[in-house]
Amino acid sequence: MDASGYTTLTRQGGLMREMQAIANNIANSATTGFRREGVIFSEYVSRLDDAPSLSMARASARNIDLSQGGLSMTGGQFDFAIQGEGFFLLEAPDGNRLTRAGSFSPSAEGELVNPDGYRLLDEGGAPVFVPPDAGAVALAADGTLSAQGQPLARIGLWAPQDPTDLRHMGGTLFATSGGEVPLDGGVIKQGQLEDSNVNALSEISRMIEVQRAYEMGQSFLDSEDQRMRGVIQTLGR
Repeated sequence: MDASGYTTLTRQGGLMREMQAIANNIANSATTGFRREGVIFSEYVSRLDDAPSLSMARASARNIDLSQGGLSMTGGQFDFAIQGEGFFLLEAPDGNRLTRAGSFSPSAEGELVNPDGYRLLDEGGAPVFVPPDAGAVALAADGTLSAQGQPLARIGLWAPQDPTDLRHMGGTLFATSGGEVPLDGGVIKQGQLEDSNVNALSEISRMIEVQRAYEMGQSFLDSEDQRMRGVIQTLGR
């Protein structure tokens, strides 16, 4: 295979990864707190001996869209939505995780946990505890959780220490390798949940574009294959 074939193959691989990202976005267009992902393409230029340089397309990273999603009213006293920047911090078995999905419930021990059982952490990194006999619980915009006028905890908002250090771990969870830092400025609202920030119509439109680009690349590879077969047959006579 010549250089043009290898270049097209790398492009096809990148388009396939983008198609997978788009399909995942569409599948999670109704998932609470989901963040849209896109694929970043870059160019890799290799210097060849006694030949022109070779340019390859690469799709080695995913871009996470952190734009605000819409807010939906639920009325649940342990449903929280973030308006603005920041994430909730969860304690998972394999390390802390960031999320925008704010659906929680008290565990048997009285700690607020998400549907997977991961504990919600406060601004100091400790589990948020709500006594079983607390009664009605209220949440202030700054994250202060109180019952019967007495503060229980203050839910913190967090961000990755490095803004580019955010890895999608599946679903609505994210991990960082450099750790998380407290964040000021965001507002937490009670009785609401943040919707996915995926626009399904835009994703479907992009999927059609990527599919067409992939089909064009495949047509080129098929033509190159036929050309090389023709050359081999001609030389073999």
